[in-house]
Amino acid sequence: MTAQDEAPELEVWIDQDLCTGDGICAQYAPEVFELDIDGLAYVKSAEDELLQDKGATTPVPLKLLNDVRDSAKECPGDCIHVRRVQDLVEVYGPDAE
Repeated sequence: MTAQDEAPELEVWIDQDLCTGDGICAQYAPEVFELDIDGLAYVKSAEDELLQDKGATTPVPLKLLNDVRDSAKECPGDCIHVRRVQDLVEVYGPDAE
């Protein structure tokens, strides 16, 4: 069994109502986050498509987990949520325990 088999599947989403548009997330993980023309951050699909639907989620690639985690920790708007797919428990972000 590899480390990837043991790691829980995670997804990330952004609450645009709280986004301050600082772009820290896009600096940490540009493969996952992007600022749109409205000045707010959004997640991107694995195909690099901006996901603008409210509450849209995207998988967190294991190789980018540290960058996504740091984005959630450093976000001044506390709007980045990372949760386990299997039970939707937030592991990083404002609602993490």
